[in-house]
Amino acid sequence: MHSLRRKVAERLDGIFSKPELDVMARELLCNLPGVRRNDFYLEPVLEADNMRDRILDGWLERLVKGEPLQYVLGFTDFCGVRLKCDPRALIPRQETSELVEWVAEEASAEVSLLDIGTGTGCIAIALAKKYPGWCVSAWDISLDALELANENAVTNGVTVNFCQKDILEEQDGGMFDIIVSNPPYIALSESAGMEPTVLEHEPHIALFVPDCDPLQFYRAIGLFAKNHLKPEGSIYLEINPLYADRLENLLEEEGFEVQFRNDISQKRRMAKIHHTNDN
Repeated sequence: MHSLRRKVAERLDGIFSKPELDVMARELLCNLPGVRRNDFYLEPVLEADNMRDRILDGWLERLVKGEPLQYVLGFTDFCGVRLKCDPRALIPRQETSELVEWVAEEASAEVSLLDIGTGTGCIAIALAKKYPGWCVSAWDISLDALELANENAVTNGVTVNFCQKDILEEQDGGMFDIIVSNPPYIALSESAGMEPTVLEHEPHIALFVPDCDPLQFYRAIGLFAKNHLKPEGSIYLEINPLYADRLENLLEEEGFEVQFRNDISQKRRMAKIHHTNDN
C-alpha cells in the first residue's frame, strides 16, 4: 500500500493541493481491485498485482490530463445512492445534495415530483430511493443524459418517469406537488474564472446561460409552475448567488413567494417558491 500511495503522490504532485491529494489517493486506491477500504488506513503489505498497477496507471494518466475524478472512476456517491458518472451529464455537487435534503423535508406518503434538467438523475433517483411512495418524473433536453439517468435508476432499483423535454419550449405536463430543478445558471462571462477540469470535460449545455438572460430557465420554470404546480405545492431551485435578488423580483412578479437558503459555504444557493395566497 505504501508504494501505491507513493505513486499517486509522485504523479499528481504539483497538480493538486495536499488535501486534494489525500482525497485522490483514498478514492483511487480504495476502488482498485482487491483493495478494501480498511486497507487504505491499515496499510497492509499487498501482493504484487500487474492488473491493479495498470488500472492505477491509467487512472493517473487521465487525472494528469485534467479529467475529473468522478469520470475517471466512473461513478460518484450522492445522497446515499451510487451513480454512474460520465461526460453525458454534469457531475453532481455537494450543493445539489443540500437541495435534495431541503426537498426531503416535504416528505409524505403521496407526493408527485418533477425534476427539470435531471442530468445523471441524481435528484430524482435520490428522492425516489428515499421515498418509494413518491411519483417521480424527470425531464432533460439531452437524450444522452436521459440514457445515463435511466441506467442509474435501474441500478438503484427505482422507478422514475424520464422524458425528453425542453422547459424553454415545453408548457405541457401534469400537476405536481413539488417541482425541483438545478438548471444551467452560470453566465458565459463567468467561465473565465472556472477550472479547466470543468470547462474541458463537463457538458456546457448543463452549465451555461447567455449573459443577456441568465435567468431564462427560472423564468420558464415559473411560467410552467403557474399552471402545473398544485396550490399548496413548492418549487425548489439551485441558484446562482449573483442573481438571487433578480430571481426574487422575477418570481414575485409572477405571483410567487420566495425563500432562500444558504449552502454549506454560506452562499445563497437555494430557493423555495410557493404560490402567494391570492393565487
